[in-house]
Amino acid sequence: MKTAILFLVNEYADWEGAYLSSILNTSKEWEVKTASIEKQVTSIGGFKTTVDYLIDELSEKIDTFILIGGNNWQISNDTLLEKVTTFLNSNLIVGAICGAVDYLAKNGLLTPYKHTGNALFFWQEYEKYTTLENFLEVQCVSDKNLVTANGTAAIDFTEALLEKLNFETEKVRHREIGLQRLGYYDYVEKFGNPFH
Repeated sequence: MKTAILFLVNEYADWEGAYLSSILNTSKEWEVKTASIEKQVTSIGGFKTTVDYLIDELSEKIDTFILIGGNNWQISNDTLLEKVTTFLNSNLIVGAICGAVDYLAKNGLLTPYKHTGNALFFWQEYEKYTTLENFLEVQCVSDKNLVTANGTAAIDFTEALLEKLNFETEKVRHREIGLQRLGYYDYVEKFGNPFH
């Protein structure tokens, strides 16, 4: 069984991990778990989530670590920084979206990667962010073992991570993402009923 960990801050963005977690959970090969620095967090939409792991309880034997955006990524936590650094350096597939990319930029973790985020000007005062030339003004960037996206790119983020994780087959990935991008009726008109 492969394990995906979604890391959630208080006031996390509900929608940014919803597509990915629901698609991964359809597979018998994957399980989705949550982690945070607090035992319970509340989403921007008001959903209270009791997480599966506190960050210091989290094993390094996982298959992907996804940092979900939100309003409280100004956090400072040594264990989280150590874990993310270890995951990136060990070639674990890491995803960061929205404010979580700001966190990576602030801590100098984007340096070896092409990347994107909400906006480059947010990072002007980050002393450890030194690779402006690697910032791409696109919705989502997949480079080596890191996927980054801005806060309006939840579907692109999901698609890039599913591909990076080699989830199911290309046909299955295309169907899952196509349904979300097109909506059911346009999808049926274009490709036929996915449930037959």
